[in-house]
Amino acid sequence: MRARRHQDAIAKRTLGTVGERPEGIFGPVPVSEIAIFMGIVALAVGLANGSGTTQLTGMIACGLGVAEVTGREHFTGYRSHSTLLAAIPAVLIEAFYAYVIGIPTQRILLLVPVVPVFALCFWLLRRSFQSARHARVFNATNATSPDHSP
Repeated sequence: MRARRHQDAIAKRTLGTVGERPEGIFGPVPVSEIAIFMGIVALAVGLANGSGTTQLTGMIACGLGVAEVTGREHFTGYRSHSTLLAAIPAVLIEAFYAYVIGIPTQRILLLVPVVPVFALCFWLLRRSFQSARHARVFNATNATSPDHSP
């Protein structure tokens, strides 16, 4: 009973990490980290040259790499990235809103579609992380404890 309470306490803890970092989708090859680095380089080159296309390419490459790393860590229960992951669709909705409708004179109106999207995504991501963290803690403690089955 005490071990179960300890597992639940660890599973509810959101700061820090539990267990080993999950392996990337490409195995030991750090594709996401390379994409982040190349995106930063492209963004810096675009800023130096004044090229909007290079800046956009760098931001997209960096964003995709960050989304993969944070998503992998979040959905496996390793580390919570609810805020960052919820911000991605919120920013995309805001960009789409500003592009299609235009930027309103009262900038506060940009938050009208963004806040509900962010709040819903954050709530769903938070629940997803808590479930994944609980499974990770449960699996980690069962893997290290001796088997008591007959």
